[in-house]
Amino acid sequence: MKYKRILLKLSGEALMGEQKSGIDPLVVKNIAGQVKEIRERGVDVGIVIGGGNIFRGIAGATKGMDRVTADHMGMLATVINALALQDAIEQMGVPARVLSGIEMQKVAESFIRRRAMSHLNKGRIVIFGAGTGNPFFSTDTAAALRAIEIEAEVIMKATNVDGVYTADPKKDPTAKRFDHISYQDVLEKNLRVMDGAAIAICRESGIPILVFDMNTQGNLVAALQGDLIGTLVD
Repeated sequence: MKYKRILLKLSGEALMGEQKSGIDPLVVKNIAGQVKEIRERGVDVGIVIGGGNIFRGIAGATKGMDRVTADHMGMLATVINALALQDAIEQMGVPARVLSGIEMQKVAESFIRRRAMSHLNKGRIVIFGAGTGNPFFSTDTAAALRAIEIEAEVIMKATNVDGVYTADPKKDPTAKRFDHISYQDVLEKNLRVMDGAAIAICRESGIPILVFDMNTQGNLVAALQGDLIGTLVD
């Protein structure tokens, strides 16, 4: 495999399937199966998951809710998703742990870098919930930070399209896909691969971001084997 240790970034919406909100157990099971396959091939896997399928803090804030309160609610939503994914992975016989950026002892372990590294070194899947534990920071930023902390070689950003395009390919049929693009171009062209803070962190730390479509079966393994899947940002 091209990479030994990765940080997989999943959106909360990725768990919805065809539903309008919530969690589709079949979708979660499919994701768990793909994670199991790469773990069995010797890849250490950390996962950061969003909460947009349940509650998105910034959306609540735009409707008059206090932003800090709304962001805390969004963080709790990510923990619900993390627990669902942990359960699906463990039902497949692969040990997994949820580490939360917000202390909640009866639900998940608190995030401590040494603890996360220990779990990874023992072959466990580590799922990071509650973002950074701080309001005003997205799960994209959390993914960038956790990737640095666990010494991941790449951030695998799972999306519903097969890479980064010049425009939304679902709205603009003339949009062209990039095979490779620089951090700077992503920022200058406002391509929304990840938020600006996350891109800046990755650029400073030299962590590449691979944007790919995880809905296509086999893409995750193919990308880790070095096949030309998606778009590489570095």
